[in-house]
Amino acid sequence: MERMAEQPNIRDDLTQAVEAALEGDWKEAHALVQRHEGMGLADWLHACLHKIEGDATNARYWYAQTHVTYERYADPRAELREILHAVQSET
Repeated sequence: MERMAEQPNIRDDLTQAVEAALEGDWKEAHALVQRHEGMGLADWLHACLHKIEGDATNARYWYAQTHVTYERYADPRAELREILHAVQSET
């Protein structure tokens, strides 16, 4: 996985995507996260967005690209906060 420090836009985009998701702006969150497909944290966020949207099949596909399982988080807001923490901690 490429380090986020090597791509400065990733941290900003993923932070904005989480904030948009927490505000209920799925379209904006999705647009931001899709810029970074193939990056672990972006794929996790992408999975979470599909889970929140009720698209379990697509969510499971994206979770399979990550270290996180579909069932790990019952509360999507808690998962989004965990993703945000991981994004901000990544160097």
